[in-house]
Amino acid sequence: MAQAPLDPARDLRVAVIGSGFSGLGTAIRLMQQGIDDFLVFERADEVGGTWRDNTYPGCACDVMSHLYSFSFAPNPNWKSTFGKQRELFDYLRDCADRFGVRSRIRFRHELTEARWDDLRKRWLISTTGGDYTARVLVTGTGYLSEPAVPDIPGLSEFQGEVFHSSRWRHDLDLTGRRVAVIGTGASAIQFVPAIQPEVGQLDLYQRTPPWIGPKNDKANSALQTKLLTSVPGYQRFRRNFNMWGREILAFVMARPAVAGKMQKMASDHLRKSVPDEALRARLTPDYVMACKRLLFSNTYYPAIQQPNVELVTDGIAKVTPDAVVTADGRERPVDTIVLGTGFEAVRRPIAERVFGRNGVGLKDAWNEGMSALRGTSVAGFPNLFMLLGPNTTLGHSSQVIMIEAQIAYLLDALKTMDQRGLASVEALPEAQRAYNDKLDQRLDGTVWNAGNCRSWYLDEHGRNPSIWPTYTWRFRRATSRFDPAEHLLSTSEDLRATTPAAS
Repeated sequence: MAQAPLDPARDLRVAVIGSGFSGLGTAIRLMQQGIDDFLVFERADEVGGTWRDNTYPGCACDVMSHLYSFSFAPNPNWKSTFGKQRELFDYLRDCADRFGVRSRIRFRHELTEARWDDLRKRWLISTTGGDYTARVLVTGTGYLSEPAVPDIPGLSEFQGEVFHSSRWRHDLDLTGRRVAVIGTGASAIQFVPAIQPEVGQLDLYQRTPPWIGPKNDKANSALQTKLLTSVPGYQRFRRNFNMWGREILAFVMARPAVAGKMQKMASDHLRKSVPDEALRARLTPDYVMACKRLLFSNTYYPAIQQPNVELVTDGIAKVTPDAVVTADGRERPVDTIVLGTGFEAVRRPIAERVFGRNGVGLKDAWNEGMSALRGTSVAGFPNLFMLLGPNTTLGHSSQVIMIEAQIAYLLDALKTMDQRGLASVEALPEAQRAYNDKLDQRLDGTVWNAGNCRSWYLDEHGRNPSIWPTYTWRFRRATSRFDPAEHLLSTSEDLRATTPAAS
């Protein structure tokens, strides 16, 4: 039986999923390389990804703005050292406009399924806005896009207001409310100080205390802005200076003994901020600094010492229709629950929607844990390029560095495919396995694996499929060139030989 012909209007060279830093950066670089046969599919009605979705009070970045932005799109007008949510959102929207890629974005087109057609060497893409085909599929959905909701008995029966920090209820006035905040991670340490002054009572449920360092955030002066706008190369110097300075942290984090010595910075911050010894003991982690994500705040410790805040360290037993009950049997009445419980970082929801060779789902291919070749491609999934895929998370620097390195890798792959007349490229299982064996060896003994903590970096098997365990320059070098020898290749001639004639 003959296959339905491809629709030329909906047959693309490249399909990109998501329009955060990854998807938007890909679109811009494709355009700059003269490739315009692509579309970006975005489930929302605006670009921005994480910085569009996370609008909770106090939301900000903990990486210097000059580094947490595209190297090819500097912004001299950051208001302070670290960008706030609205600034970063506006920056990404400006990039979409400045580089003219909005016409290539299809908003309100959520990916429902992407399935590889090996006969036609195409990805068959279904979205809420229609169906498309593409030679190459690029996922830019990141690892902090789907909220993790804890499995707490009774939570679904709670009769008050419940929401995750990444889905903040701005229509809900918290003034005078009795609020339970579950979780003390990166989001909570930002929104807790922001809402503490307005709520009536805030019960903060802490399972494991984080290491928190001081945040050296300063407003940019008029002189600094003038230097950034008028002195050629100054902003690039500032960016590179910060980038290479942060590489020192990669050296530290690979050595728990050294990290243990450096955690004095965080312990001193805690000691100076919390004079009460008993409370300080409850806020002191029992693991090496950076085993979990290292956080930065000048306002969190002061906020949780206010009279209307109670730090609760007993585990949650259940939630009743109007209260939270802890393991000691104590019941605390609440009318609002805010989940600061993070994201599905090691169980990527997009894996349930992508099906490769022979219909194998990416979720099933990752049944024993996520892995990829160079953090980007997966055996059994031809022409799939994942930005911020497995083992690309950084504990010490800017994710934008990793994104740009992967985009460069994608562009070199596309160039190689053109030069060699390739219809598809697919990671060889043995190449992927060898790459990940080296990663596991490098992770062994680092603070992320041997720091005496259980973090979201690790999966249920105890493996770390998240962290890039060394310097960013090593990842840039590893992705500087697409190596055909690591891939199963099929040519355009192969495609013509296997395509049935229309009947």
